[in-house]
Amino acid sequence: MDNLLILERLDRLEKLLIGSKEVLTFDEACDYTGISRSYLYKLTASGRIPHSKPNGKMLFFEKTKLVDWLLQNKRKSKHEIEAEALTYAMHHKVR
Repeated sequence: MDNLLILERLDRLEKLLIGSKEVLTFDEACDYTGISRSYLYKLTASGRIPHSKPNGKMLFFEKTKLVDWLLQNKRKSKHEIEAEALTYAMHHKVR
């Protein structure tokens, strides 16, 4: 039972540590984004995700660029679309 509590606490501490870093390693980027190792390798190999490879081996990821990449192609909610339609209709009344 004590081992389980220690592992849970270590997991929480690790997440706090990753949360304060600006640059993440490959494994930290996997943990931070929830992307599997194999898929992240595919994304980096194809150049579809922003990353750095300073010495030609290790991969590093800037956290802000990862967040921007994760949030690209945003889809509006039904509520947002309805609000925009209402605003448009009020400003472009038929004459």
